[in-house]
Amino acid sequence: MTSRLLPWVLLAAAGGLHAQPVAPANKPSAPTTFRIGPAEAYDVSRLPDDAYGQAVRYGKELTDRTFAYIGPEVKNPKMRYAGNNLACASCHEASGTKKFAIPWVGAHATFPQYRGREDGISTLEERVNGCMERSMSGKALPFDSKEMKAFVTYMHFLSKDVPVGAKVEGQGLPPFKAPNRRADTVAGGQTYQAKCSACHGVNGAGIRAGAPGSATGYTFPPLWGKDTFNHGAGMNRLLTASAFIKANMPLGTTHDQPQLSDDEAYDVAAFVLSHARPLKAHTERDFPARWNKPVDAAFPPYVDGASADQHRYGPYPPLQEKMKQLKDSLMKTSAK
Repeated sequence: MTSRLLPWVLLAAAGGLHAQPVAPANKPSAPTTFRIGPAEAYDVSRLPDDAYGQAVRYGKELTDRTFAYIGPEVKNPKMRYAGNNLACASCHEASGTKKFAIPWVGAHATFPQYRGREDGISTLEERVNGCMERSMSGKALPFDSKEMKAFVTYMHFLSKDVPVGAKVEGQGLPPFKAPNRRADTVAGGQTYQAKCSACHGVNGAGIRAGAPGSATGYTFPPLWGKDTFNHGAGMNRLLTASAFIKANMPLGTTHDQPQLSDDEAYDVAAFVLSHARPLKAHTERDFPARWNKPVDAAFPPYVDGASADQHRYGPYPPLQEKMKQLKDSLMKTSAK
């Protein structure tokens, strides 16, 4: 069992309970690759009614109905950790088990791991709180809270049989090669109205499952405005959002049967991200090792001399090449 750490996208990794190993072709020394299992492999109702089973089931409930337990509209003010009425499953689809939809399957086997946003080793609990403070636009859960333990236990359940260091087919998001141009928000708006607005609303406000204040969340989540992810979230990065949209949207899309072209996904992501959303404090502290900062992280400081507009909307290949050229000098400056 290797201890090599795997890369991580958002709160994403993949693998599975009773995951099926895939023999590497012509590479006997390569680590075993696992596939995400069938839906029944993640059926929490099959677990015994012991402490572990209860924690797993609560973790799944928190994933699917975050707003009902720790959202901003719950009755107990002390439990209002999330700052919006989204669910974790709004991004981590199918309760965190959908291939290439930022799944949690296998996540437990990838931590602790190095993360560029902090330039340090992070635990799984710290990664959960990264999402709480960004995607959920709220505040950190106490490490010893019932909710934090439930999230981590659910991820452990999803990660059973995935050894540390194993590769998992479908982890994170699929590669996305952005067009070498500035994103077109006008074209993106046209795609949004034609293919996205029926679920997410003409004005991006989503469709609520109940009345405001009822802690019932959304049938389809909002994409901008006050009740969505903030500007420090991974989904606020254009390349990340484009990859997610291409692989998963509109509803029912899978990575191997996309409904949008690369250009459509790129432009509609730009249209969505062009709208106002909550602001996270102190994003200037993110990526203190500046050579780690993704070129589509559209908040200062910028070290490559490019405009804020280019970091928000591209084109990205010139920025990526520039950052490669700057990396050595930035690392040397940091070492002084």
